[in-house]
Amino acid sequence: RRRRGGQRAAQRYLRRVFALLALIAVACAPPPALEGFETAEIEVGEASLTVALAETSYQRSQGLRDIEDLPGGLDGMLFVFEETRTASFGMRDTSIPLDIWWFDSEGRLIDATEMEPCPYSPCPAYPSPGEVAWALETPLGQWEFVAGEVLMVRTGS
Repeated sequence: RRRRGGQRAAQRYLRRVFALLALIAVACAPPPALEGFETAEIEVGEASLTVALAETSYQRSQGLRDIEDLPGGLDGMLFVFEETRTASFGMRDTSIPLDIWWFDSEGRLIDATEMEPCPYSPCPAYPSPGEVAWALETPLGQWEFVAGEVLMVRTGS
């Protein structure tokens, strides 16, 4: 009889451990890829890209964090600022090496920066070279744009 009670207690304990592990796995799972982000077609010079739009403060702070691969059909993420300003980006919890392309208030490309994933804190900051109205993140080395090329965002009809 003691053995049976001990087995039942062990089974209850194991069930609780597995339930706790399942809850931890769900809580630690990355968010669905870019849920809540709108997409847009953009042009930089002669190149056409499909991008996720980071238009709100929350979306800009989230960026491509916790994204292991861009979802099919997306070429990057365009960060849209309400006002032209200096900006700084970090790569905490971002696993994709990225190029960031900096655009002024007239949509002209002024510079680019290569950003590497940062698995440990503190992570380096990547500041804009001046005041920018947009920043475009794309997978490292995927695109080659030239300073002075113009960003155009296509709007729906």
